[in-house]
Amino acid sequence: MSHAPSTPSAISEADLHAYIDGQLEPERQAEMEAYLAQRPDEAQRLAVYRAQTRGLRALYAPVLLETLPPRLVQAALPRQPWYAQRLAAGIAIALVSAASAWFVRGSVDGEALRLALAPPAQGTLAGFAQRAAVAHVVYSPEVRHPVEVNADQEQHLVAWLSKRLGAALKVPSLQPMGYALMGGRLLPGDSAPVAQFMYQDASGQRLTLYVTHEAPKLSPQAETAFHFGQDGKVNVFYWVDHSFGYALSGSVDKATLTRVAQEIYRQIAPLVPAG
Repeated sequence: MSHAPSTPSAISEADLHAYIDGQLEPERQAEMEAYLAQRPDEAQRLAVYRAQTRGLRALYAPVLLETLPPRLVQAALPRQPWYAQRLAAGIAIALVSAASAWFVRGSVDGEALRLALAPPAQGTLAGFAQRAAVAHVVYSPEVRHPVEVNADQEQHLVAWLSKRLGAALKVPSLQPMGYALMGGRLLPGDSAPVAQFMYQDASGQRLTLYVTHEAPKLSPQAETAFHFGQDGKVNVFYWVDHSFGYALSGSVDKATLTRVAQEIYRQIAPLVPAG
């Protein structure tokens, strides 16, 4: 005689988040798994939380791993005056709140959710290319707000992003290749703002172009060379030109992405920092 798995009682949000973080005892962990197996909607909600956690870690790990300035370390010591301690706590809360508020503006569902939850492949993408892939996974599935500024305001979009990045940006036209500009948005980078432009073809397939002024300086031989990497089913072509980094991301085959990347490179003149 078989018995259905027991269902835990009095499940709270704290229990669910402890389950996500792997902080439950083995027996309680098994009970939660049985509980979620009977509630696919709840399991889907927890999967979204996991995706948000992974996205935040990928985008903000460089900031979290930075060495704290000595003045902040000193301010955190308990013997400091009360106002110094409150200042340090306020800075920490503001950073975490800003990161969370930025990330929840995106949505992760369907295939994008699976990609966000999948463990990253070893040795494929790093630096701005990895951040570009994560940003593509976060924003390309969006239905209502895939971009901050639509293509019908392209002049405003270019002026705004150029000012924030400190360079005169040029938006490539990919219409001859079947991709129309949807618009763009401003994103947080490692230490400065970055730009993301989004394109879509007639079938709804989307590509994103990530532009950053934080790209590492390469040797003259490596400068402007194309590099290819993957994050799940997201393919990324990226290159560095005059200290600006470009990353083209999409769930299309490598040959198609290569042709689009070459066309973008042909159209974009080297960016020169303002001033």
